[in-house]
Amino acid sequence: MSEDKPDSLQASEEIPETESSDSEVLEWHGPILERTENHMTIPWLIRQRVSKAPRQPIISRKVQMGSTWKDMSGQDFLDEVNNVARGLIAYGLEPGDAIAVMSRTRYEWTVLDVAGWSAGLVVVPIYETSSVEQIKHILEDSQVKLVVTETMVMYQLVQAARDAAPEGLRILSLDNSALLRIVEAGHDLPVEEVDTRVNNATLDDVASIVYTSGTTGAPKGVELTHRNFAVLANNGHSWMPEIAMDRDSRLLLFLPLAHVYARFLQVFQLTGQGILAHAPDTKNLLADLDSFRPTYLLAVPRVLEKIYNSADQAAGTGVKLRTFRWAAKTAITYSRALDTELGPSKTLVSQHKVADALVYRTIRDLLGGNCRYVISGGGPLGERLGHFFRGIGVTILEGYGLTESTAPLAVNTPRLSKIGTVGPPISTVGVRISTDGEVLIKGPSVFKRYHNRPEETAKCFDDEGWFRTGDLGSLDRDGYLRITGRCKEVIVTAGGKNVVPSLLEDRLRGHPLVSQVVVVGDNRPFIGALVTLDAEMLPGWLANKGLPAMTVSEAVNDPTVKAALNRAVERANQAVSRAESIRKIVLLTTDFSEANGQLTPSLKVKRPVVLKQFEKEIDELYGGPVADQRS
Repeated sequence: MSEDKPDSLQASEEIPETESSDSEVLEWHGPILERTENHMTIPWLIRQRVSKAPRQPIISRKVQMGSTWKDMSGQDFLDEVNNVARGLIAYGLEPGDAIAVMSRTRYEWTVLDVAGWSAGLVVVPIYETSSVEQIKHILEDSQVKLVVTETMVMYQLVQAARDAAPEGLRILSLDNSALLRIVEAGHDLPVEEVDTRVNNATLDDVASIVYTSGTTGAPKGVELTHRNFAVLANNGHSWMPEIAMDRDSRLLLFLPLAHVYARFLQVFQLTGQGILAHAPDTKNLLADLDSFRPTYLLAVPRVLEKIYNSADQAAGTGVKLRTFRWAAKTAITYSRALDTELGPSKTLVSQHKVADALVYRTIRDLLGGNCRYVISGGGPLGERLGHFFRGIGVTILEGYGLTESTAPLAVNTPRLSKIGTVGPPISTVGVRISTDGEVLIKGPSVFKRYHNRPEETAKCFDDEGWFRTGDLGSLDRDGYLRITGRCKEVIVTAGGKNVVPSLLEDRLRGHPLVSQVVVVGDNRPFIGALVTLDAEMLPGWLANKGLPAMTVSEAVNDPTVKAALNRAVERANQAVSRAESIRKIVLLTTDFSEANGQLTPSLKVKRPVVLKQFEKEIDELYGGPVADQRS
């Protein structure tokens, strides 16, 4: 394979056009598969699982300072949950009171979640990266009465924000024996007190207030009830039983439990038949994957992009690189052939077996060697990346959801899958496409209100009770949903051309050198883009090209780097018309991050923030501000 071939997996071939309008439908409903009674709350469902098989493992915990895992039975887990719930009740917390957790994804978070729900409480997540001002907003808006932090540093942050909280706020830290203190407080309280609260709870009780890490405006508290979680999980197990209803099912959570995406999967696994484990430190993720050997994972597209780009980079140059890229092309061709009537040819099957022995097994081993499915959400995956992973033996179940829909509202399943879409509406969920192309949703997993925001709530529902997602999309004739962009992010050029930036951004971000992309051009004569470099991938890319080591600041001015990125832009432009194509890019010397306020905790770009902070660079790209160009 020559050096002129693309570095990017996603951008190296044209993506087939979306089905024409005459093959689209405007509404589709996922069927209701399971009846969920009013008493079947989250803790009730978990207790039902434990009562049927009390000695069956439900949690696996990593042995401290080791690489082995110790299974915890359902009964042992429930006993600890009940002990913590007794302590919460002993603290004087009444049903409907709010407690908060500020921590990385770890076992204790799950215990606090289930114990809080068992005590009839509302559990409010706080991102571990939250600022004092953000914490203040959450404490004041939700009137939290107890906060459990992971570290003493987080403890101090909450202390600094406590003037916004109700009087008597109690703050504990896991690093200072928080769970032990809670358990000791409830030592003399009968466990029947917990049973009573579980039995008195209903599906309409609020389970959590999740503050959106939105790309615009102040965070809104999304009230999620037990109905939202329980009905979705209950029906989800029948909708896709291959994921969590097998006793061999193993999920390693590493994404933040503060995000509803991971939070729902936690409930999904606990109410299924498999085992849940946690990976608090992503620096140890590869080792944890190797030792725990999950059967499925939750990931965002950026993680999957990095797996591919790292494998490509590790191949180096020469024969190894040509072999890897031949194997990657074979995987994609094989996966696409699976969707045809005839299937893969005998020659392709033989090539696929050779590629598996040479390349695919090594990549599967990075995921633990036992991973059959990866549920991808939080952003668009890219069709070629989906085919690549399926071709190597790991099926990507791309989905789509919002905090307001308790995470998934559409997802590809092992049986109902169409790469390039986010799948059909999940069981119980209805999807409608408005006359403006906006995706509208309705169903028992959709929230009812924003906390203390009646006006905001009223604005986001139409007259028939459909929630306005703010995303643009379409439904094909088989009911599979495609997301094409954000309503508010559509760019209108000076020539009147409407451009959806996400397609270009996703394709360009597939290049191994690229970390983030923001397409610009509103009221401008042509489309441009701000591009940041991936500091982790840069050294290996330079070495493979025979270039000397350099910093990001040096690389943005290097002719070879610029030329490579310009070629990547040309490939990305193949997906759009000339009027929509990127004409110029600006390489930034710093990356977007949570710390500088340009990314949300779920790693979405805060477009308004980026556009404001890099206003000077955008003006330079166009030779002046919008007003100057119009005069």
